[in-house]
Amino acid sequence: MVDQELRDKYEVVIGLEVHAQLKTKSKIFAPDKNEFGQEPNTLTSPITLGMPGVLPVLNKECVNMGILTGLALNCEIPARCKFDRKQYFYPDLPKGYQISQYDEPICVNGYLDIKGKRIGITRAHLEEDAGKLVHAGADGLAGSSYSLVDLNRAGTPLLEIVSEPDMRSSEEARNYMEELRNIVRYIGVCDGNLEEGSMRCDANISIMPKGSKEFGTRAEIKNVNSFSALQRAIEYEIDRQIDIVEEGGQVVQETRLWDDNSRETRSMRGKEDAHDYRYFPEPDLMPLEISREWVEKIRSEMPELPSQKRARYQSLGLSEYDASVIVEQMGLALFFDKVLELGANPKIAVNFIMGEIAAYLKEDHIEITDTKLTPENLAELISLIEKNTISNNIGKQIIIDMLKDGTKASVIVEQKGLSQITDEGAIKEIVQKVVDANPAQVEAYKNGKTNLLGFFVGQVMKETKGRANPKAVNEILKSIIEGL
Repeated sequence: MVDQELRDKYEVVIGLEVHAQLKTKSKIFAPDKNEFGQEPNTLTSPITLGMPGVLPVLNKECVNMGILTGLALNCEIPARCKFDRKQYFYPDLPKGYQISQYDEPICVNGYLDIKGKRIGITRAHLEEDAGKLVHAGADGLAGSSYSLVDLNRAGTPLLEIVSEPDMRSSEEARNYMEELRNIVRYIGVCDGNLEEGSMRCDANISIMPKGSKEFGTRAEIKNVNSFSALQRAIEYEIDRQIDIVEEGGQVVQETRLWDDNSRETRSMRGKEDAHDYRYFPEPDLMPLEISREWVEKIRSEMPELPSQKRARYQSLGLSEYDASVIVEQMGLALFFDKVLELGANPKIAVNFIMGEIAAYLKEDHIEITDTKLTPENLAELISLIEKNTISNNIGKQIIIDMLKDGTKASVIVEQKGLSQITDEGAIKEIVQKVVDANPAQVEAYKNGKTNLLGFFVGQVMKETKGRANPKAVNEILKSIIEGL
């Protein structure tokens, strides 16, 4: 690992190419179903298989999703885009070429503002995915002796989002990738599941001496399927390139694979440039004209974006951290929004969500949607607390039962007799009992150790099993002790 002093001599330049599979019912140019996890080679057709005489037909919903994503990424949507043939051979690409977009993509000149930094987005273009090779058998160090081809994924619609080389650290790259996933999930165009490959990232990394204006030779890293792996891969590649340069060598432009088990990249092939693919306009598809009315209609239907949601939460009094954590988990954010729509106090709601609920979800490794808790039940619980029917502490006790079995808060309170004691006479009687039982603490309190008030409150709560009104307990305690 390169030490920090050596690292400080260089500036890192990072650009990401992110492939997002679009959540359409069928593929981009064929009627085959667009689904994950089916039996191999069951989601194919003559078009997907590249049979002679077949013609592609563009799926309009892919275009809608492309425009929607472009708008969410602050891109320009040109009035015209077209498709091109990208020539290269892969055994899981039956036609021997990929239909993509080269010089006239559907989205251009966008950006994302992330934690105070603007990351440019060069373009986003539509294309078809290739199939998948399944490596099997065993052959010594090679790891497999043969490969099988599954063409279910071939023809799946992809939107490739290409950033400018504006990132300068692995942390910035991760933040960008996480925000991009949040966006495509919230607008409903991609499920963002990196583990299943529905969102994949290629990272282009180079180094240059600090103060230099000329970028170094870049290497592209493929096969990155998690945010943490992205950071590890970038960190490794930075060190590898610095070592090469420091030893007097030159970084080679190439494509490298990231092996998360060995925590290193290895050379895969020489990196192709655009001319290597011999692009030419796809003769079977006409250029696509996109009217401004079409774009504005999609803009008018744009859901709330993650950045807008975070800003709204903070305007309600949530901290930046709490707002970010909730938005990061879309199911939790949608749940929280429903609780707010029901009129619940946002600060009390977020205290439960970031406290007892978050701990329960983390312990069981589940999402809020996997529990029996409903927004309606949480809103009712908050209402009981605000009406002083129960204390906040009682609420914390019963929320776990609500998560487990979905029972309404009011039902639990009635069944277990948990209604808050608000009768001042009853509270005064219990407070007097606690004071009489702890003369030493009373004397210490009167001699200036006022933090002992918390001790007395705790004793009263213990006596009442958490049911006494905390405000009344505090006031009565002070009155009785200071009156002695």
